[in-house]
Amino acid sequence: MSIKNTYYYFKEALSPDQCQKIIDMGEQRIGEVKKEGRSADATTYGNNQKQAFEKIGKKVIPQADKTNEELKEEIGKDKDIEQERYVRDSEVCWFNDKWLYDLIHPFLNKANTNAGWKYQWDYSESFQFTKYNKGGFYGWHADGSSCNFSKYKRYIPGVSPVTKGEMPTGYTDVPGMIGKVRKLSMTINLNKPGEYDGGNLKFDYGPHALGKRFHEVEEIRPQGSIIVFPSYIYHQVTPVTRGTRYSMVLWSLGQPFR
Repeated sequence: MSIKNTYYYFKEALSPDQCQKIIDMGEQRIGEVKKEGRSADATTYGNNQKQAFEKIGKKVIPQADKTNEELKEEIGKDKDIEQERYVRDSEVCWFNDKWLYDLIHPFLNKANTNAGWKYQWDYSESFQFTKYNKGGFYGWHADGSSCNFSKYKRYIPGVSPVTKGEMPTGYTDVPGMIGKVRKLSMTINLNKPGEYDGGNLKFDYGPHALGKRFHEVEEIRPQGSIIVFPSYIYHQVTPVTRGTRYSMVLWSLGQPFR
């Protein structure tokens, strides 16, 4: 799908006090999850995040910000390199607070209009608060393909498939998500300037992109800055080399593109 604008951003959209309030909420909820003996580690499709390998005692190395082409070339040069790598290392928790939707949705609507996408959407998932410590990252991925084949299916207990005792990827019991796909993704930078290095949002527009294939987004480094982009665009968070990066992510859904 060819579009004129691949992202739209707002600098310092949230105040420092609002950002700190969200960080405090996130730290508290992550702490509560751990206190209850549950994991706050972020997961991935295929369960190939760092902590999943650690759980079974398997040592693998990070994919970091390498592309599949770079990984193949690297492995081809040295047969001793472990081919299996983890693609995510972070902690997360979830928010459903109404005041957050009231605060953030106007930016989402403005970006959707001003960027010229004008995508139909009518539901937002829970906010994901993410904490990246030093070395943390999230490798290349797309939040959704936005086609009919990727729409969420209704999960029916006792009827729908189960994966390791859990609801499998692509299924949901949330009425507002059934039959819909992720169309718009949003990321909010919660950190003060200078609190971390690395940890940039980076886009991959594909090998046949007109112009530059990769783009690291520097525009949202100021605290409280917001970026919105179509969910089908490949992106990553580069490794954090110093400090701790805090962000909040939101996915908004609608009917599959026709």
